[in-house]
Amino acid sequence: MPRQGLTTERVATAAAEMADTLGLDRLTVAAVARHFGVADASLYGHVRNREALLHQVAVRAAALFADRLSIAVAGRSGRDALGGFADAYRAFAVSHPGQYAATNLQLPPDIGLNSAGHVRLIDVSYATLRGYGLVEPALTDGLRLVRSTLHGFATLEASGGFGHPRDLNMSFHSIVDDLHVALERKPHDPS
Repeated sequence: MPRQGLTTERVATAAAEMADTLGLDRLTVAAVARHFGVADASLYGHVRNREALLHQVAVRAAALFADRLSIAVAGRSGRDALGGFADAYRAFAVSHPGQYAATNLQLPPDIGLNSAGHVRLIDVSYATLRGYGLVEPALTDGLRLVRSTLHGFATLEASGGFGHPRDLNMSFHSIVDDLHVALERKPHDPS
């Protein structure tokens, strides 16, 4: 019987917050149980195992991430949308490192395809680049370029990987400008 006061929602919320402070790799059912001051067994009515816990964090994090990106690009297109998308992407990845890592987990199809947050992440990402007039396969290639660049920058920033005194914001915005130029130059018609 689940411990009174504990709910699946409370467990998932605590796990998501703990992923940011502990790191996703250190998030366990035992750590969440300690957070609530209960025995591990008290959580098993809310989460089956560590893998299921990580899936809950991934689904919650994807929804939050999608919300942030959607707000950042609403009513914008082209360079303006790309800038909003990039700023929101970086901010989420750096301020929520564990949850960001969870959004990159490979989920089983039955979870990933039914995660509204994951679906919205894909939709808002493609919508942001459609303002460049790209069609497949250039659209997907462009998105991979953008996502890889933003992921790399945010991951290096979060780990303190930039030692040069150049202002990070200036570098980041220069990189976004470079992405904009690259996207504008991509062929719009695959033929």
